[in-house]
Amino acid sequence: MNSARERLAAERRRVLVQLASLTGDYDAVVAASLDTNADDEHDPEGATIAFERSQIGALVRQARLHLAEIDQAQARVDAGTYGVCERCGGQIPEERLLARPIATSCVRCPVSGS
Repeated sequence: MNSARERLAAERRRVLVQLASLTGDYDAVVAASLDTNADDEHDPEGATIAFERSQIGALVRQARLHLAEIDQAQARVDAGTYGVCERCGGQIPEERLLARPIATSCVRCPVSGS
């Protein structure tokens, strides 16, 4: 399982870089909104800034959720249950784990979000 541990660590590093970038983008949008009219309803640029802030906020939440899923997968590696389908108890194919290292189910037992 060392390669699984390495894949998860690499994925975690990638998501942390993505999260740092998104956080910087979010901060930039917030800073830009300070320099504009605060009336989003009547300011044509206000709606754009609000949309961007909302969109980046959603991406930040998604990245944080993915980090939690990576941490859960690392816990499964530590517990010796990584690669075992949480639904049927069968093995999750290596190809699926390579494509989606956080997978909790085999292909026959899809679980929402995995």
